[in-house]
Amino acid sequence: MKIYEFSLKVYLLNNVRQENALEKIAQMIDKALISTENYQNFHNKNAFKFYNFNSLFPLEKGGVYKEGRIYSTIIRTVDGGLAKYFSNTLANIYTADMKALMLGNKMLKQGHIHKLYSITPTIIKSDEGYWRNCMSLEDYERRIAINIIKKYNLFFNTKIDEDFELFNRIEFANSKPIATSYKNIKLLGDKLNIYVADNETAQKLACFALGSGLGENNARGYGFINYKLL
Repeated sequence: MKIYEFSLKVYLLNNVRQENALEKIAQMIDKALISTENYQNFHNKNAFKFYNFNSLFPLEKGGVYKEGRIYSTIIRTVDGGLAKYFSNTLANIYTADMKALMLGNKMLKQGHIHKLYSITPTIIKSDEGYWRNCMSLEDYERRIAINIIKKYNLFFNTKIDEDFELFNRIEFANSKPIATSYKNIKLLGDKLNIYVADNETAQKLACFALGSGLGENNARGYGFINYKLL
């Protein structure tokens, strides 16, 4: 498994509120994807995309990224073909709100993962809205695990034996839901600390989640995670 990581520097053409930043970055990536027929079809398909990104940094006091300043975002993918495409296109993209300046890339260091922790909110959706209104903690943990397994199985065209422990425990870093803007609505998510189990399957899935994202809406920037190694 390879995890490709890109560091993209962008110049802001307008002020961007912190809760809108993921959507603005997604618009830039979308513009890169729709510039060719092949990746336009990829973009439009209702399926896992196997890439993920975080919000702009450094953070700004007051919650507004400033017009005329330069910020960075990190983009990751487990898809080698998509990584090559990003290398060739992302540095030349601009939207009404931001212009790409420079793109760096590297392979993410791998090792024995002790903990995964959220950088952007993790989203688990239900017909009733925010998960705490309709789901137990056990159901929520199960949904997180099932989501990772589904993505892994689809990407590698396999079916792993699900009789294993994925994580030892989940901790919530937020005391109330975190709201971000998406298509004129507010999505509610959580920032998590996930302690990964000490077995080969759990370690593979945790590594995969670093490149594809945790939970849902990963191609919109949700569920971007970092890690601590033993």
